[in-house]
Amino acid sequence: MADTVKVPLKDQILGLSRQVGRVCTTIKTTSTDVSRNVTDELSHLEGHLYKMSRQAAAFEEEHSNLVALSNISQMVNSSLEVDEVLRIAMDTVVKMINAERGFLMLRDGENAMTIRTARNWEQESINSKESSTSRTIIGRVIESGKAILTTDAQEDPRFGGQESIIAHNMRSILCVPLKVKNDLIGVIYADNRIRSGIFTEASRSLLISFANQVAIAIENARLFTSLRHTLAEVTELKNLMDNIFSSIASGVITADIQDQITLCNKAAEAIIGQATPEIVGQQLDQIIPSIAENILPYLATMRETNEPITDLEINHILPDRGSVDWRLNLSPLKDANQTTQGVAIVLDDLTERKALEAQRRLFERMVSPAVIQQIDPDSLRMDGKRTEITILFADIRGFTSFSEKQTPEKLVSVLNRYLAAAAEAVLDEEGTVDKFLGDAVMAWFNAPLPQKDHTLRAVRTALAIRNAIEKLYLELPPEAQLGFGVGIHYGEAVLGLIGTEKKLEYTAIGDSVNTAKRVQENSQKNQILISEDAYKRVKKHIYVDKLDALNVKGKRRPIKVYEVLGLRQD
Repeated sequence: MADTVKVPLKDQILGLSRQVGRVCTTIKTTSTDVSRNVTDELSHLEGHLYKMSRQAAAFEEEHSNLVALSNISQMVNSSLEVDEVLRIAMDTVVKMINAERGFLMLRDGENAMTIRTARNWEQESINSKESSTSRTIIGRVIESGKAILTTDAQEDPRFGGQESIIAHNMRSILCVPLKVKNDLIGVIYADNRIRSGIFTEASRSLLISFANQVAIAIENARLFTSLRHTLAEVTELKNLMDNIFSSIASGVITADIQDQITLCNKAAEAIIGQATPEIVGQQLDQIIPSIAENILPYLATMRETNEPITDLEINHILPDRGSVDWRLNLSPLKDANQTTQGVAIVLDDLTERKALEAQRRLFERMVSPAVIQQIDPDSLRMDGKRTEITILFADIRGFTSFSEKQTPEKLVSVLNRYLAAAAEAVLDEEGTVDKFLGDAVMAWFNAPLPQKDHTLRAVRTALAIRNAIEKLYLELPPEAQLGFGVGIHYGEAVLGLIGTEKKLEYTAIGDSVNTAKRVQENSQKNQILISEDAYKRVKKHIYVDKLDALNVKGKRRPIKVYEVLGLRQD
């Protein structure tokens, strides 16, 4: 059985009207009064049926438009990526109102109207050369906020004389505003440059309804875009803060007002010795029980005063590491309203640093600070530098016979007091203590830092050693009252690092060092001898006695020497 074809209501009524018309024509062939009466009734019915067919046609068209508008509305509001949806919707509207072209314009950042979507009746995008519109009508819609319809712009007294309308041969034009909460954000413009009378009031109503849906869709899309942009910024900021938080060398721990830990970074994990899942959610006194008694009173003080507490150093014992030294800074954790929400603890592990500082202090007692400052541990070179220096040797006289009668402990105690006096005298004159040789000390001046008066500094050092020993006599028993013999010489030497990478010594090597040693070996108790080379550099500043030249081992010629008696008063 064949399918039944559904005929539109307007076509059914129009068909019935035509049938009535044909009956009327047939009846008119008779001349009776009855036939004339029937003919009149049927003619009236024919006209009524024709009107009904027109009404049915209008109803079906309106129903079709409403269905199309509903479909478009669903389409427009179904996606937050609105550009493609608007393109499809404009194609539908252009076809539905028999427009030749359709444009959707929005305000840009400079408040100017720019075309967002432009389509023609063939469902193609309109290029810039074909995008001419009536600036006059668009301007009036923007100014008034109301839709404008003209069936023939060329003949319309409101616009007929406008340049853009004449130049582009504008005919049927329909333009409606796009509004969001009474703010005009754009317009929808449709036209037909070929035919007049295309658009009707029904077309205007339809386009206004569509514009309302589009405006809502655009606003939703803008809100979504703004939200997505804000979310991206927040995510980027969060990632940045997470990276910064993780990269901070100090441990950072935050806790709420109940002392429950809310955050900690990688450095805090390493310092405490626990992973983040084991730390977050725990109480402060549970996660660091060994220092709870130390920090809880400070936390209470911080909350009471609402002021940070800085540089709080604590020494305590950790099961896996033993004794550790920590420094803590406690600060109130506040929100944007400056309301305290908890505490932020910045934690630094000073254990290794303090150990290094202790080693450095010990090293500085063994090596001149001036030498330490000149050494770059990253670029140690196993070579030397030739320079002119003044060398000083000081040896304790009578120490060998004294040591035979003393215990090792007492011997070391006395020895350290004499050597410390000598070393202090050298450092006071910014000299460099090279080494201790049993009961002797070797030092030099003019290196690594240059000193114009380095020989005079050496002489002042020798006199200071003698004065320091005289003060020691007041504190030591008679048998421990030893003395120093000092020798001073000026000459060239090579200074540098001697040894291997595992064992290095910064020292001076050269004949001038040997000469200074030989001069010192010939000095008596508390006697200061100076070579002639050194004497020539300071003779204007000191009193001396000239002594006989010394014949020493390893020297072909005698060494001329002088005994330093004191300094001249300039």
